Amino acid sequence: MRFELDDDQRDLAAALEGLLGAADPVGAARAWASGDHGPGLRLWSRLTDLGVPSLATEAGPVEVAIAFEALGRHAVPGPWVEAAAYLPLALGHELEGVATVALPPLVPYALDADVADHVYVGSTPAGSVGERVGSVDPTRHLFPVAGEGAVDDAAFDLAVLAVSAQLLGAGERILTDSVAYVKQRRQFGREIGSYQAIKHRLADVRIALDFARPLVLGAALGAVPASAAKVATSDAAYLASRTGLQVHGAIGYTRELDLSLWLTKVRALVTAWGTPAHHRQRVLASLVDADGGR
Repeated sequence: MRFELDDDQRDLAAALEGLLGAADPVGAARAWASGDHGPGLRLWSRLTDLGVPSLATEAGPVEVAIAFEALGRHAVPGPWVEAAAYLPLALGHELEGVATVALPPLVPYALDADVADHVYVGSTPAGSVGERVGSVDPTRHLFPVAGEGAVDDAAFDLAVLAVSAQLLGAGERILTDSVAYVKQRRQFGREIGSYQAIKHRLADVRIALDFARPLVLGAALGAVPASAAKVATSDAAYLASRTGLQVHGAIGYTRELDLSLWLTKVRALVTAWGTPAHHRQRVLASLVDADGGR
């Protein structure tokens, strides 16, 4: 079966790309990392006006996947998975303002609880917010919260789909920037992109992302488990980040290079909303159940 986006979905993708392409999300991400939430909150407001937080309840998983791939491709900061994927479905309605949630032990910390208007544990408002803990991604501000709440399975799977789409978008951005770099970086009198070893590495990333994309769409359509999409996109985006770092050489290790925003985000998202091992176990369990336990 070949799946294609309909006109409304293509319009959503184009609108998001147009908004984010002109909004300096990289600047907002860098400011967010430093503790200045102003640019990120203004971007949050613009995306809210576009209807991103209501997609989970008023559109569907495909639209959620489209939106989160764009958020990942542009490194948009903030607790979007929590506020626009998990909580609207778990609570049955969209929340005003910025919202975040923790689901211990799989999601042990509430992302950006310091700036959120609503902080939940499961579907229950959190009792208190603790001191910030570190993250490999400086744009992710993690906080322990007090309280107990049950996990909504359908909302959790939608959040996993959203993270998967973010990883896909981030991987695509890293690949795009890496290809552009190897075309202009010269060594020994020729573009480094002309060397077979680099071509093969980038081609491997292209193949991995192309194999992951159908699983994201399949999960959005309910044809495959969301965990399968998370495993595939985690592997593909991590390969993209390693390859991007290698082809950029020493400059790839610097925070001044925008590439660092996606490298650290991928590293954090790989284990966010369940580790790869957890999701592989879920896929295995679903296969065993489908086979009747044989």
